[in-house]
Amino acid sequence: MASLLDQVPPSWLVAAVRGMFALPKPIRSLLAGPPVRGEGQSLDADMRLLLRLVTLENFSMSGSTPEQSRAVIEANGPSTSGPTIPCQVGDLVVADVIPARLYTPIGLAAGSPLLVFFHGGGWVVGSLDSHDGTCRFLAENAGARVLSVGYRLAPEHPFPAAVDDALAAFDHAIAHAEELGADPGLVAVGGDSAGGNLAAVVCHQRARSGGPVPVFALLFYPAVDPSTRRASRERYGEGLFLTDADMTWFENHYLPDPADRADPRVAVLRAEDLSGFPPTYLATAGFDPLRDEGEAFAARLREFGVAVALRRQPDLIHGFATFLGVGNRPREATAEAVGALRAGFAVAAAKKA
Repeated sequence: MASLLDQVPPSWLVAAVRGMFALPKPIRSLLAGPPVRGEGQSLDADMRLLLRLVTLENFSMSGSTPEQSRAVIEANGPSTSGPTIPCQVGDLVVADVIPARLYTPIGLAAGSPLLVFFHGGGWVVGSLDSHDGTCRFLAENAGARVLSVGYRLAPEHPFPAAVDDALAAFDHAIAHAEELGADPGLVAVGGDSAGGNLAAVVCHQRARSGGPVPVFALLFYPAVDPSTRRASRERYGEGLFLTDADMTWFENHYLPDPADRADPRVAVLRAEDLSGFPPTYLATAGFDPLRDEGEAFAARLREFGVAVALRRQPDLIHGFATFLGVGNRPREATAEAVGALRAGFAVAAAKKA
């Protein structure tokens, strides 16, 4: 069923949403409605306001086609991503066929670190454009180049197409780092949600193959085990942006064969051996159905001696790394992750010296 917002020109909607989050904090808090609490956590007021706006939109991803959902994601992105950060941006193709986009902070010298980034979206939605603001933020604040990868999406290209593309893109980044202006010995991987899954899978697969392994993994609320339902999915699966129905919809498109859901190339949490995984910063959100599996993954990495910094952002929801224009907390949480990335690059550089 269409909503009144469907009749509002997209540019007006972007301006209206940005204007709303520019209001004084007491007014935003009033508009956000009553507090939302659980397990000793309290949801940030700006997140509550965002969720009220999502409700007004009256859109259900799980009740739509992939094409419809992709269009909505692309249209809504500018409303919440914040002001555009100046950056040198170039589109290119990696591994012969995979679209990608290289972000270079203004004035950054050649030989910099490089982050290979995989966007979120349940392996079904999302794109280079949907995560443009996030990649600009990461590049500028990390002092590194960011290579954003436009891997193939399901259901047109189900598992393991996205994995194959992620591995090929990472291998390309290593082999062609100097052409990209980067140091081949300072290549990290990162991603959010399904992109965090792909980044983790790249680390695991390359550690197993004996090839070059990323020097660092930056994982925002990653999906790491679609074979198991954990308590956070039951507790936070409704009304908090990412729903249980959405997750089922994503999994059915990407993993139409249920047997694949325990494959370590997607359920990396279930991998028998996680040794050789690089140092990792893993961020979860308190009100996220994926929270528990991300935190279980951090615990399992530690069992194999991996250096892991796990940070739960207790007042945020899934997707916060793309909500950089929504109040202060998403930017603060993402900036904290970027600080860990900078430290990871610094440690890797010192080991090379």
